[in-house]
Order: sequence, then C-alpha cells, then structure tokens
Amino acid sequence: MSSSLLALLGFIAWTLLLLVIMEVLRTRLVVTGAVPANGFNPENSNLSPFMQRLARAHANCLEGLPIFGGLLLVAIVAGQTQVTDPLAYVLLGARVVQSSIHLASLSVVAVKARFTAFAVQLGIAVYWVWALFLG
Repeated sequence: MSSSLLALLGFIAWTLLLLVIMEVLRTRLVVTGAVPANGFNPENSNLSPFMQRLARAHANCLEGLPIFGGLLLVAIVAGQTQVTDPLAYVLLGARVVQSSIHLASLSVVAVKARFTAFAVQLGIAVYWVWALFLG
C-alpha cells in the first residue's frame, strides 16, 4: 500500500477516532443523567471546554478531509502518488499534531502551534495541487 493511501486511511481513522471519543463521552453523560439525550448542541457549547475543543477538532478534520484527502485520492486514482507519497505522512502527522494541540489547550502558544501545524498542511496541499497539475 502506498504512503498516500496509508495517509488517507490514517486521516480517516483519526477523524473517526475523534468522533468515537466524543460519542463515548456523550453516551456517558446521557447514561449518568448529566445531559438528556436531546441536550447536545453540535458544537458541544453547553458542555465542558474539553468537549467543545473535541467537537472543533473533529469538525476541523471533516473540513480538511475533502481538500487533503481529495488530493491524496486524486493522486492515487491518477497513478501520481510519486507526487504525494514523499509528504503524505508529514501531512498526516501535522493533522494529528493540530488536533492534539486543539484538545490540549487554547492558550496563545497552543493556538500559534496549532496554526503552524495547519500551515504545514496548507503548504503541502498547495504544492500537491501545483505538482499534480503539472504532472
């Protein structure tokens, strides 16, 4: 399996993991009676700061998947993984770092670090678009 395909699978798996964590925590809140089953907002704004950050980290993955995952998929389908393979794991790593920082803190330092991880992903995506068009 190519690095691009593994990175795409990893991106999907990471997004799914965040969703599973959120739903396990929400289920616990319902089962313990802390929140009624119909008492959740999509952004978890009525829950703890961690749950709010978890919802945003998951949403960030969903927002990025069509772009980053789409580029990986284009390269895979077009047989152009030589473009995406070298940086595929860097992209995935930057995504995991971005989400992890988001879960940990909203401090100024954390937000700057999270943006840096996102900027890495953007830079890779721009490079891939350029290289795939030229290839």
